[in-house]
Amino acid sequence: MAAEIIDGKAFAAKVRGQVAEHVTRLKEEHGITPGLAVVLVGEDPASQVYVRSKGKQTVEVGMNSYEHKLDADTSEADLLALIGQLNNDASVHGILVQLPLPKHLDEDLVINSIAPEKDVDGFHISNVGLLGTGQKSMVPCTPLGCLMMLRDHHGSLSGMDAVVIGRSNIVGKPMAQLLLGDSCTVTIAHSRTKDLPDVVRRADIVVAAVGRPEMVPGDWIKEGATVIDVGINRIDAPEKGEGKTRLVGDVHYESAAARAGAITPVPGGVGPMTIACLLANTVTACCRANNLAEPEGLTA
Repeated sequence: MAAEIIDGKAFAAKVRGQVAEHVTRLKEEHGITPGLAVVLVGEDPASQVYVRSKGKQTVEVGMNSYEHKLDADTSEADLLALIGQLNNDASVHGILVQLPLPKHLDEDLVINSIAPEKDVDGFHISNVGLLGTGQKSMVPCTPLGCLMMLRDHHGSLSGMDAVVIGRSNIVGKPMAQLLLGDSCTVTIAHSRTKDLPDVVRRADIVVAAVGRPEMVPGDWIKEGATVIDVGINRIDAPEKGEGKTRLVGDVHYESAAARAGAITPVPGGVGPMTIACLLANTVTACCRANNLAEPEGLTA
């Protein structure tokens, strides 16, 4: 069978359109403009590109974008002071501190200093606990994007057998919680899982988020399963010329696509959904802060 391609780029554009419509309504009906503050410490090239993209897309959907760029040697006290100011700023509904931080800064301390209701990355320990107990929380963007695509493709996920490969706090664990919330039977697997191929082969849904290039071959995939590949890995591509590279996921795309019912490509699958869901989370945070109805279809 030839798998249906789940086009994350197109779906992200649809989500951004929904966000923009809700932002317009907030402005016209309530005089409120959602605001997202992004804090970048240091000059990591990948982080700079990502922050620029976030700022551009924030403005494009009609929200206010606040960027705070700090020197790499910024003290922990100064960074915490800035976060404290943003916590108390009513025009800021979402706060994101770009990771990774310079080594002298305690990432856990910094993330947990963000007001939980403004933690649009969903990394604060309070949001982790709320998600884990099935309560209303801010949800990490990448797992939220995966859930949205699965719901869009399948409708109801109830009763489906799902395997999440990867146990990170950013993707694997919250992804499992979200799938449980939609009544899937969920297994969290990882590189040390015994009989990993057999575990994956029984899954109706496979979410690969382990960070190993093409670790999951096609013969691990059940016929007709849906494969969500979160991995973004850069590998050598000698066929493109000396020193050239290409992006691959955690799943071997060609062999998996021959067996799966649906699959996300890399690039162009999960990646574009992350920023789209960041924007959705900011609108959700704004609505909650103002006791307004949350945007339908943009939250877990």
